[in-house]
Amino acid sequence: MDRKVFKLKHICGQGLTLIELVFMMAIVAVVSAIAVISYSGYTVASKNSKAIEQITVMSISIDDFLVDYGRFPDSLNEVGLDSLEDPWGNPYQYLNIQANPGNGGVRKDHNLVPLNSDYDLYSMGPDGSSVSPLTAAASRDDIVRANDGRFVGLATDY
Repeated sequence: MDRKVFKLKHICGQGLTLIELVFMMAIVAVVSAIAVISYSGYTVASKNSKAIEQITVMSISIDDFLVDYGRFPDSLNEVGLDSLEDPWGNPYQYLNIQANPGNGGVRKDHNLVPLNSDYDLYSMGPDGSSVSPLTAAASRDDIVRANDGRFVGLATDY
């Protein structure tokens, strides 16, 4: 048998060797992997930004409630925000610190100091779970309000 290179016929009538075809498939696979990783990072950043924006708007509503009634609401229901969900489909978490004295349920930083003195408002992030200190694994992906509203962002950035 002659030493022939098997070729796959291309639409234009040109042929590709099997090695050329494998090489092209490898290039397509690498480019696809890079695209998937980039898109995944984009969606995570987009959801984080949306949660930050929603928490900021919710804080304004809660602060308006304080101006109108002289106290912070006991729940998000009092300001009509109880049905609002974060970008991952979980309800936002709220705690009126002034109405619940003590540090039991408040969010805490890496030094175990409470994040806020007025109220806690946060999203539990993509994993849907959270615990009080931000250093815990379950809390690292949370979107939090801290320093009495002067910071709203990812818990790992605080």
